[in-house]
Amino acid sequence: MKLFYFFILLSWMNLCDASSKKIQVRKTLSSSKKIPVKSIKSPDGDIIDCINIYHQPAFDHPLLKNHTILMRPSLQPRKGPIGGGELFQSNAHGQEDKKPIAQLWQLGGRCPEGTIPVRRNQKARYAKKKHGNFPQLADFSNHEHAYAYVQSNKYLGAKATINLWQPQVQGSGEFSLAQIWVLAGANSDLNTIEAGWMVFPSHFGDSNTRLFTYWTRDRYQSTGCYNLDCPGFVHTSNSIALDVALSPVSTYHGAQHEIILQIFKDPKQNVWWLQHGNDDVIGYWPASLFTDLADSASLIEWGGEIINNAQDGQHTTTQMGSGHFAEEQAGGASYFKNLQVVDQSNTLVPPGDITTVAEKPNCYNIVSGKSDDAGDYFYFGGPGRNPNCP
Repeated sequence: MKLFYFFILLSWMNLCDASSKKIQVRKTLSSSKKIPVKSIKSPDGDIIDCINIYHQPAFDHPLLKNHTILMRPSLQPRKGPIGGGELFQSNAHGQEDKKPIAQLWQLGGRCPEGTIPVRRNQKARYAKKKHGNFPQLADFSNHEHAYAYVQSNKYLGAKATINLWQPQVQGSGEFSLAQIWVLAGANSDLNTIEAGWMVFPSHFGDSNTRLFTYWTRDRYQSTGCYNLDCPGFVHTSNSIALDVALSPVSTYHGAQHEIILQIFKDPKQNVWWLQHGNDDVIGYWPASLFTDLADSASLIEWGGEIINNAQDGQHTTTQMGSGHFAEEQAGGASYFKNLQVVDQSNTLVPPGDITTVAEKPNCYNIVSGKSDDAGDYFYFGGPGRNPNCP
């Protein structure tokens, strides 16, 4: 009988040992995914790790377990006419579309083919837009906006040239951004895809102006995140990094700098692409991540947003845009120009009749217009707290 129990004990020990080895193997494999192929030190202090493209967080999403990466759109939206019937390719905007996006880490080279650049985080960051940032929902009282929108059609995307600035942000938990929103659904079923630049010290750890994305399919509740902070967005570019500083930025009545962002759906591939200019594909959101946005968007917005935590009962001094009001216009105020939407025929067209909204015009405002050179445009922004915005 003792011999019988001895063999049972021995078998149990072997099983435990085998199980322990399997766990260790899994840990080793998991750790190996985090080992970069190459690391690049940026002049601003960031470290960019080049990781295997299939080891990015997107593939931890249950809907993307067997996903095959798409490297290019199957087709680009066609260029349509702007005011006066001219094509963008015939004016200066066509040249701007060819300028590469400028990020400081690129001075150290680029990531090898088959890898993507990922900013090394000092700590895990899974920030949600806890109060949402949908301008037309009244209960998000600490988010303030100056924006333009259209919502009379089904849309397959949007595009704009966005002026780059580095606004000052006052308090912890506050941010300032300029972005494109592509939206569908409403209330708890709100779906959004967002991209632009933002200054968010408590999230990124500094006051640099950084390229960012965001997505949600349930009004910022339990799905979605910034950049690669959770599974969802599939990053494909080896030369453009999310979460990373954009440089140089504009100076007051000095040199002006811009990025050109485009979000569009590829109906054949059934994904929403993010692209800079005409050729610099950054990555995509599979349409399967969404409910209402699985088909098309019903609302497009362009503009600025800040958080006002109203410390000591006073309005924040966090700036929007350049920190100057829209009336200062060229050189003084921040702008969006060449606003376009992608219609159902997959053509980039003018947005039509846009509506502008400034929720607190004494703090931040917006002025729109149209010209041959800039297409549909607007100036926006402001300083926040001032004698008329106490």
